[in-house]
Amino acid sequence: MGVRAASGGRALSLDTLVRLERGLKASGTPRRLPVPDGMTAPLGCDAVAVPARFGPLVLPRLPRVGCVYADEAHWWWLVPSDSDYALEWPAPAHYAAGAVVPDAPAVPGLIHKPDGTLPYTPPIPLYLALCRVTGTTPTWSRPVIA
Repeated sequence: MGVRAASGGRALSLDTLVRLERGLKASGTPRRLPVPDGMTAPLGCDAVAVPARFGPLVLPRLPRVGCVYADEAHWWWLVPSDSDYALEWPAPAHYAAGAVVPDAPAVPGLIHKPDGTLPYTPPIPLYLALCRVTGTTPTWSRPVIA
């Protein structure tokens, strides 16, 4: 016998809700990088990922580092939302709106947490560091082709 929801539709059982939750956590499900407890993200959060081999090359080039997450394949930096506006992040970097990690079996581990309450790495220094390690000319330095 089904229970009726207040709106007249059918209410979901606890078993159904648990099954749906497990389905959302299945391997390959997109996951959001969390803002650590005690920190706030007043500008929203996006993330920039690079292959793991670039992480140790980028990190020392940054004057200030926010939250950095890593798994075997990638390093992820939290940046303010819309940090991709008017920027072409250099390949093989990946920009993730909403700090959503696609196809992740688990949320990558937090490997760096800054002092203070803001989780962000400043996007312009990160962009320049990524350009440097990938040998990419920043977009504003490229010649204009008419």
